[in-house]
Amino acid sequence: MIKIIIALAGPKYKGKYLHGLIREKLGNKRLHDTLTNVVIPTFDIKNLQPTVFSNHKVKRKPFYDALLSDICIATLAAPTYLPAHYFKTKDAAGRDKEFNLIDGGVAANNPVCIILEEELAVFEMTNEIKKENPDVFPVKPVDYGRFLVISLGTGSSKAELKYHTRSAAKWGLLNWLTSGGSTPIIDVFSQASAYMVDLHLSGVFQALPSEKKNYLRIQDDTVHGTISSVDIDTKKNLANLVKVGEGLLKQQVSRVNLDNCKFKASNHETNAEALIRFVKLLSKKKRSRQAGSTNRHAENTY
Repeated sequence: MIKIIIALAGPKYKGKYLHGLIREKLGNKRLHDTLTNVVIPTFDIKNLQPTVFSNHKVKRKPFYDALLSDICIATLAAPTYLPAHYFKTKDAAGRDKEFNLIDGGVAANNPVCIILEEELAVFEMTNEIKKENPDVFPVKPVDYGRFLVISLGTGSSKAELKYHTRSAAKWGLLNWLTSGGSTPIIDVFSQASAYMVDLHLSGVFQALPSEKKNYLRIQDDTVHGTISSVDIDTKKNLANLVKVGEGLLKQQVSRVNLDNCKFKASNHETNAEALIRFVKLLSKKKRSRQAGSTNRHAENTY
């Protein structure tokens, strides 16, 4: 019982210090101040629906231009770990707009996807590019081949095989909230969400086929113990996480086998080599777009 009380009371104190750090680092910066376009998912527990913050939405709906600190605190508010976050903004008419938010991971633990099988980034970009940016190539809703998707996982303890039906069948509400130092219900929802997104994207890009050059998923599902914990932020644990990340760079790119839904290392390239290739492709595309924009401007100059 003492363990349960600590688990339930913990978020209040952890949140206090984390919130202070975030506000200190981000100050009064708002969503429109980001150096590049961003898409940040959260979940509104009052309206029971996802709330997605993006630079493009700010142009049409000013009330989305919230403090970056508020958005970050909200998207970090994982249930049972950190407290839900409430804040207000103003709409174009000066009316209050309320937000009652928690971690967007409950809807999109892999934030590449938030609306069923539509990738979040592609969904946002497709709509906005067609509407607002004539200098960018025309995009069809299902033209995945024109996108480069890099999906970075934060590690999971999936390989530990922690849960079994023989024990779960006897669980009540509290056991689903906390069991063996973990939160089974959160693990189940988050892993299911992330896995389905990766499976969907792999299937789409393999069907093109363009998975090897357009989609890169980097994840380690073998982490265990304190390294896999969401809320242990000691210097030692953070240093160990850095080592895990460095090790991932040296590993071969893993791709999902759509027949058995298991991941297998490919002989194509390492994660580090794949990232370098993506950077080169992005740089090439950016130069091409800039050149195209300059040429169109020259053609329209009299």
